[in-house]
Amino acid sequence: MIGAILAGAYGDVAPQGDFESIASASGTGSSAVITFSSIPSDYQHLQIRWLSKSTLNGSFVWLNFNSDSSSLYANHYLYGDGASPFAGADINQTRLNLYGSLVTSSQADTHAVHVVDILDYDNTDKFKTVRALGGQDQNGSGVAFFSSGLWRSTSAITSITITANSDNFGTNSRFALYGIKG
Repeated sequence: MIGAILAGAYGDVAPQGDFESIASASGTGSSAVITFSSIPSDYQHLQIRWLSKSTLNGSFVWLNFNSDSSSLYANHYLYGDGASPFAGADINQTRLNLYGSLVTSSQADTHAVHVVDILDYDNTDKFKTVRALGGQDQNGSGVAFFSSGLWRSTSAITSITITANSDNFGTNSRFALYGIKG
């Protein structure tokens, strides 16, 4: 439904079809890793949505597919904090960087949010394309980001690992994986 609304208003910008819950997970406070494994091949696209909080001072988040840490990842990003926007690109990376940082534990009522679309995840004839939106509010000094990425592999995605690069995911962090029927 949301994809259809976005597509109607803005052209074909969001995956369309029925969203079905595949799996969910929560932060433990003692781990920087969330993994979704044994992803079924029943869908056209995947979407991950999460609200997250760091246990310490905040950090960036990255994705790996099928436990692959070879230099097959690339991405572009736009990132802004209201004062100093920046943009850039990374190639030949060992992970897909998502530049929306986690909210620090000292900010009690705020979380970072992310929505990540993984297009044609099961198609073995092409590389995998990812786009992500996210941000956070820090009582007037937050960030917003948009990034697109590429995993230069024709392998079907069967597992996704989400990693905080320097802190753990707080116990109030929530992650959900959805399949999108075409």
